[in-house]
Amino acid sequence: MSWFKRKTKGITTTTEEKKDTPKGLWYKSPTGKIVDADELEKNFYVSPEDGYHVRIGSKEYFEILFDDNKFKELDANLESKDPLKFEDTKKYPDRLKEAQKKTELKDAIRTAVGKSKGKDLVVACMDFAFIGGSMGSVVGEKIARAADYALQKKIPLMVISKSGGARMMEAAFSLMQLAKTSVKLAQLGDAGIPYISLCTDPTTGGTTASFAMLGDINISEPGALIGFAGPRIVRDTTGKDLPEGFQTSEFLLEHGFLDFITLRKDLKNKVNQYLDLILNQPFRA
Repeated sequence: MSWFKRKTKGITTTTEEKKDTPKGLWYKSPTGKIVDADELEKNFYVSPEDGYHVRIGSKEYFEILFDDNKFKELDANLESKDPLKFEDTKKYPDRLKEAQKKTELKDAIRTAVGKSKGKDLVVACMDFAFIGGSMGSVVGEKIARAADYALQKKIPLMVISKSGGARMMEAAFSLMQLAKTSVKLAQLGDAGIPYISLCTDPTTGGTTASFAMLGDINISEPGALIGFAGPRIVRDTTGKDLPEGFQTSEFLLEHGFLDFITLRKDLKNKVNQYLDLILNQPFRA
């Protein structure tokens, strides 16, 4: 005797009536750990199962660094042009429009000023979601303008790098941003205004060759990929096998390229503790 009997033969639910599980309820880390999305957000987008720091963008970093998530965005409407009339599988302006629609960003970086633990801080944060965080004219210009703002107002500057490198659609215009941003950061140094560079996953190419490694203090998150050329290029160029963990933040810390690695939950405290130290001001609780 069967426990259950089907009243009607066959499946009667139509395709339109079927309900799928909504996207975004769960996150799977690279080690295979499954984390509830809400729990992940409460844990600063770090997997509590294995400590993996999930790749996030400017929206999330501003929430972490600015008090009560209050800030004034700088140069919010700056957009890239197409000086070279570049076209590959798509025209460059079309690719820009597609990225803007997909990410709701104007370009691969946002800059803002606000209070962090009660003191003013200028933050320039890159977004990998926008054409791989590639560095074009807008990225360089916004960093330069953020540095000018910091110089004018005597406010510390922090740049959060997350980039695949220079934007090929802008060719030499993109490469010139390395020089422009480096000059502006040198002006901050001459004025005695602190500059903090945070390298996140990934920080590669022209960003590493310029502003990402020019901080008065260079810091990173755990497990971040940081380097100029990819491992395959380095291996082919040197003709040598690369050591284990090559181009991870832990490897760079061991070899003196970074000053320290910080967990994301400690980022705000660590950054402001450093600023209090070098500015010779009382520690903020």
